[in-house]
Amino acid sequence: MPSSEVAKLAGVSQKTVSRVFNDEPYVSDEIRQRVISAARELGYRRNNAARQLTSGRSHRLGVVSLGTALYGPASLLVGIERAARALGYALSVVNTAEGDADGIVGAVETLLNQGVDGIVLSEPIDLGPIRLVSDVPVLSLGQLPGVTAPLVITAGSTADVPARMATEYLLGLGHRTVHHVAGPQRWYSARERAAGWRTTLLNAGITPPEMVEGDWTAASGHAAGQRLAADPSVTAVFAGNDDMAIGVIRAMARAGRTVPADISVIGFDDIPVAAYVNPPLTTISQSFDSLAATALAALVRGIERPGETPLMNDVQFGGIVVRESTAPPRS
Repeated sequence: MPSSEVAKLAGVSQKTVSRVFNDEPYVSDEIRQRVISAARELGYRRNNAARQLTSGRSHRLGVVSLGTALYGPASLLVGIERAARALGYALSVVNTAEGDADGIVGAVETLLNQGVDGIVLSEPIDLGPIRLVSDVPVLSLGQLPGVTAPLVITAGSTADVPARMATEYLLGLGHRTVHHVAGPQRWYSARERAAGWRTTLLNAGITPPEMVEGDWTAASGHAAGQRLAADPSVTAVFAGNDDMAIGVIRAMARAGRTVPADISVIGFDDIPVAAYVNPPLTTISQSFDSLAATALAALVRGIERPGETPLMNDVQFGGIVVRESTAPPRS
């Protein structure tokens, strides 16, 4: 179907239709929506090959992501796909293996050879010094130093904020200190959560107890819980994710310590099963979709308006979801 039919139905010129479907500026939101609605009504689909020739862009983003089924990275990848689609971009995803620094460099090269307009790095692990060079804008979801590109945007490296919220919440219930079951410290997010916990205790004049490191799994949380259950002074535990928190609760039950009467436990992520374990888990809810939408909007602005410095809007965390695994300590 010719674009002239879309122009006629929308009451605009063919040039305006072309501007809308080439994502050019200087078109009002009202007219843009009118053109899009007319195109949908007529079943019109833009010619992406012609669009690429006209704009010089592929409208495709490359994503380098750790190949894992862990809830956080997997949920973030889903959010990235949704956000990209809403912005009119397709995705090419290359998964990497944990501990493979060369794999990240190779993944970026693969995506650049495919002609992507921008790169999204969703790599949560510190693999040591990495030298990445890109000739298109790069969005790093978390800390990843050593990136050289026309534009580098960093987002999502604020996990210390909700960790402080979790620790402050337990202290506010009356617990004298909070123990921490941390994620593996080669993960940037695990370090940030541990830093938020530690800073909160220090600011309250409390010497942080020894941190117990897990590997994000319920099994590692169970092992940490067995160790903490043997210490009668432990009354509150902040776990770096919900799986480890569930493992802690299981270990406490097996040791004869009741949650939350004897020990309060709070997790992080608000995974779907968190509301249905026994007891239902108090946790920190993460806004993966909000982070992805905000960060990708900044990346696309950087792609489509070269020379400008796109500003990142604030990303709000979902906050504390209070359930039945936390309570004031015994008097």
